[in-house]
Amino acid sequence: MMRAEEIMTRDVATISGSATVAEAVDQMKQKGLRALIVEPRHDADPYGMVTETDIVYKVAAHGLDPRKMRVFEVMTKPCVVVNPELGVEYVARLFSQAKIRRAPVIKDGLMGIVSVTDILRKSDFVENPKSQFEMYCEEFPEALEARCYDI
Repeated sequence: MMRAEEIMTRDVATISGSATVAEAVDQMKQKGLRALIVEPRHDADPYGMVTETDIVYKVAAHGLDPRKMRVFEVMTKPCVVVNPELGVEYVARLFSQAKIRRAPVIKDGLMGIVSVTDILRKSDFVENPKSQFEMYCEEFPEALEARCYDI
């Protein structure tokens, strides 16, 4: 099974929570992005994310001025994060259950971002699909039936 770190995008665009929404929109337009990772303010602070949906639903839809609003006012924080060793199938399941399209990959800091597009274009789930039993054994390796099955 491929892991998140094998399919993630390593070149990640970040922004400060104190930046204006207009600055976020400008950066997203210039780089052709749909989301930016919001930098933590200090080591104990979680990462956040601001997406095009956040901006459209929370700013544009209400006629608010993006030059006066700050990213921290519209971002999602804390956001769902992914461990780089997590299998692609589990990332897909996490995204499905959380109803999200992307998440930062974090281990001792920001490593990248993984999205549904990465799963679709870069993973091997079509060539190497996992059976329900294989996924069960990976999730519950101490189960008797999992110990009888050599992964």
